[in-house]
Amino acid sequence: MRRTAFFVSDRTGITAEMLGHSLLTQFEDVTFHRVTLPYVDTPEKAIEVALEIRKHSVIDGCRPLVFSTVVDPVIRKLTHVPEALVIDFFEMFIGPLEAELGQDSSHTVGKSHSIINFEEHKNRIDAVNFTLNHDDGVMPRDLSEADLILVGVSRSGKTPTCLYLALQFGIKAANYPLTPEDFGNHTMPKLLLPYRNKLFGLTIEPERLTEIREERKPDSKYSSIENCRFEIAEAEALMRHVGVSYLNTTRMSIEELATTIMHRTGLVRRAY
Repeated sequence: MRRTAFFVSDRTGITAEMLGHSLLTQFEDVTFHRVTLPYVDTPEKAIEVALEIRKHSVIDGCRPLVFSTVVDPVIRKLTHVPEALVIDFFEMFIGPLEAELGQDSSHTVGKSHSIINFEEHKNRIDAVNFTLNHDDGVMPRDLSEADLILVGVSRSGKTPTCLYLALQFGIKAANYPLTPEDFGNHTMPKLLLPYRNKLFGLTIEPERLTEIREERKPDSKYSSIENCRFEIAEAEALMRHVGVSYLNTTRMSIEELATTIMHRTGLVRRAY
């Protein structure tokens, strides 16, 4: 089965995509053709969107799904066509909240992604800059400022996880690669020892690591399955020996990894 899913918004469409995608993942036997239509902020644009939705209902032979976060009631009404199943997140949630809180909402377009709290915004920017400057053991002199230091073998997912933590949660996350030179010492690199309480490890299945490293350095010792097995086994043994908790990244998304690390470490987010 194939269905078209529209994500309609008067701003970026990020919220509509996020909420809509979460719902669609529950239907594994359906193939969804996803179409994002951002900045639908005038009646003229809304009419064009309505025409596009109706067109797909004819092409597909069934009703498209429309996930909408449009705020303006006039524009929102124009995109609510009978030829589609419209899931209006704004209409669905704002009404009950207004009734419960005893006041009308501001109906401000784009407020969820605008800068409301400048301190939180600064926390996010500072965290991203810190994380970019402390990737792969670069600039280790001010690791004391880190909220978290991820360790693991090369290409185990440290960098994208750190960037997600910084961008989404405002966490200053550094990362440091564990190399074969570290394994014979049976302890973490000296540079990291003062920050033992900030360490968290990532590991990965050897077969997957080989695939990733082959894309970077094909047919090399670095990417060979034997070397990957050796590095992972030694890194996991080292982390167990010094008592560093770790997660296997093979089948976990970046979002799941970051959230699990936040939960396991007790870190508190600084940005929303």
